[in-house]
Amino acid sequence: MKYVEETKKKIPVAAETEVLVLGAGPAGVSAAITAAREGAKTILVEQTGDVGGIATVGLMSHWTGNTEGGIYEEILDRSAESAVIEGCAFQDGTRRIINPERLKTVLLEMLSEAGVTLLLYTFVSDVVMEGDTIRGVITESKSGREAILADIVIDATGDGDAAAKAGAPYFKGREADGKMQPATIMFKVAGVDVERGVFPGGFEETFQIPAGDIQILGRKYIPQPAGHVLLYQTTLPGVVTCNMTNCVGIDGTKATDLTRATYVCRMQMEYIVEFLRKFVPGFENCYLISSASLIGIRETRHFEGEAVITEKDILEARFFEDWVVAKASFNFDVHNLTGNGLDETGSQKTFKQTKGYTIPYGCFVPKKIEHLYLAGRNISGTHMAHSNYRAMPICANMGQAVGVSAALCVKNQVTPRNLEVKLVQERLMELGVEP
Repeated sequence: MKYVEETKKKIPVAAETEVLVLGAGPAGVSAAITAAREGAKTILVEQTGDVGGIATVGLMSHWTGNTEGGIYEEILDRSAESAVIEGCAFQDGTRRIINPERLKTVLLEMLSEAGVTLLLYTFVSDVVMEGDTIRGVITESKSGREAILADIVIDATGDGDAAAKAGAPYFKGREADGKMQPATIMFKVAGVDVERGVFPGGFEETFQIPAGDIQILGRKYIPQPAGHVLLYQTTLPGVVTCNMTNCVGIDGTKATDLTRATYVCRMQMEYIVEFLRKFVPGFENCYLISSASLIGIRETRHFEGEAVITEKDILEARFFEDWVVAKASFNFDVHNLTGNGLDETGSQKTFKQTKGYTIPYGCFVPKKIEHLYLAGRNISGTHMAHSNYRAMPICANMGQAVGVSAALCVKNQVTPRNLEVKLVQERLMELGVEP
């Protein structure tokens, strides 16, 4: 491999803060809002031009999975639309359906009201370390190469980019072979007669349409590795969100793989729209109107934390004494690691644990690195557990828990590893999170 030498230069310190949050998806936004509300000077850095991550830039159809209480409920209250959809698949009506344009604005309002300093179009390229302690990050943007220093750093990048650069230990994908869940570009079609349409919402859900079983037809006529049919109504007339593109065998931490996945998924869209027009009632005149500018990466790094949550913990609805996320609820949403549909290890309709579960504080504190928190799908958990807790409502309340924790670290001048968890629990309960 050839190398070039980078000229040594001084990097200006653009800002110093108490809490620095990296990544503005549901976990990062929630962490930043909460930390700022708790009185900590807070900066949020995001590489795209919008906040919300997959919920907005990724054009996600709805808030899948669930928690009770906390900032997730507040986000729903402020962003949900009151449109009436006959036969809506969600028990709480349209409340969990996402209008990404509205959600972008609501999240910006919440960040502004809390006093968060927001930096968009800013990429985190390196970390500032002092031994095993993270002191800040190096950013790249149109403003140049700059440093931001902080007392506490929260990595909510999904892939744990800063934590990895800092040297926190991790593994990728499934423990046995390192394979990771596939990538998807969400897109929307318009011109749908929704009164005649059918809307399979899960891999194990199907409909008999004139030509046969919709899922069997999808696997037959849509090019592999796509083939499953997942369609979701929106609050806009005649507009439907499609979760149907699919690219397997990629590593979302590599730019070359992200590029390949983007190409593969985009090339599938034309065939999917053609399939919908030809086979699915109500979609005869549908047409593509928008697609996500952020590809959906479901799984990459799993960091090793002071605690780890497992498949067994979730199945047994385990209550951790040092809980900081409570009443998390979903299924084992493992997309096929080698093809389309649900992986053989996954469980949606057959998932029977309805009590919910808790996530312990130690899952958010990585081993080895000081002054660093994890938030979102990069926390300490197994491949199977991750397929459950990666859901956006759970990630939002993860962010709230870590935001409270970071502010308490600043207030009490302690490290995340030494923070008394009861202080976090007491404050979370005051904010409406009940174990």
